[in-house]
Amino acid sequence: MSDFLNRMKAAAKADKKTIVLPEGEDPRTIEAARKIVEEDLANLIILGDPAAIDVPGATVLDPRTAEKHDEYAAKFAELRAKKGVTLPEAMEQMNDATYFGTMMVKMGDADGLVSGACHSTANTLRPALQILKTAPGTKLVSAFFIMCTKTPEYGADGTLLFADCGLNINPTAEELSEIALASAESWKAFMGDIEPKVAMLSFSTMGSAKGDVPTKVQQATELANEKNPELALDGDLQLDAALVQSVADLKAPASKVAGSANVLVFPDLESGNIGYKLVQRFGGAEAYGPILQGIARPVNDLSRGCSADDIVGVVAITAVQAQMAE
Repeated sequence: MSDFLNRMKAAAKADKKTIVLPEGEDPRTIEAARKIVEEDLANLIILGDPAAIDVPGATVLDPRTAEKHDEYAAKFAELRAKKGVTLPEAMEQMNDATYFGTMMVKMGDADGLVSGACHSTANTLRPALQILKTAPGTKLVSAFFIMCTKTPEYGADGTLLFADCGLNINPTAEELSEIALASAESWKAFMGDIEPKVAMLSFSTMGSAKGDVPTKVQQATELANEKNPELALDGDLQLDAALVQSVADLKAPASKVAGSANVLVFPDLESGNIGYKLVQRFGGAEAYGPILQGIARPVNDLSRGCSADDIVGVVAITAVQAQMAE
């Protein structure tokens, strides 16, 4: 287990939060829930059929028959009234576990939600945006993975943040700059005194190749540096120039980021998603996420290829986010 995850678990135990898991029908969720209860990481609420879910120490609720079903429906109808949602429609919507779980977070009956083991990112994000909205000052909701690798020479003793690997398909230069700034703040929140060093990735290093992608990344770098001149952020950088000092010395000798980056911002979802899966599967890295940044309350997605241990890790991270949100 990585030092990062150990720290997240220790922090979660120190100030336990209530986390809701809407996917009680998924065996990985149940396996993870048992581990979470055993390790005392969070107070768990699992949504599903109580007769079919056996996790001692967790609360199991069926949204369709839950005591607060009608109360949540009335509030949801109020929140979505301008969109034409009627009370009967809201009553039906609250039968959906993800919507019900998100309303639990909205109403203060849970501190965070983790879903996505058997549902798409859209199924997790849509209720969050409709019910919880974005955090103040947020221009774009994005997603990142914390990658705990077996290569301590890279990042912070092998730990890096990859963004956006789960949400924005083809961000503009402006959106890419927002992803970079948000990711730097997320790094600070989780990594304490280790300052973020943000590499804006491309197949080009400092304009060495031409094309739409390098141009976009260069523009995003300029925008991000204008918005936060104090942040160590540079690009465009190829991956090896971002991480390997000998390559950085050749390709970007004047860069304060090249060779020592710990936050990697990919130019699009395609490269980000492929990149994190390569590192996870070929390199044996622990991949925690996608963690959403920019939602008003902690709601996090899972890869549908996740393991039970991945769910445990994301729950611990979500609990720590909930502590920060207080």
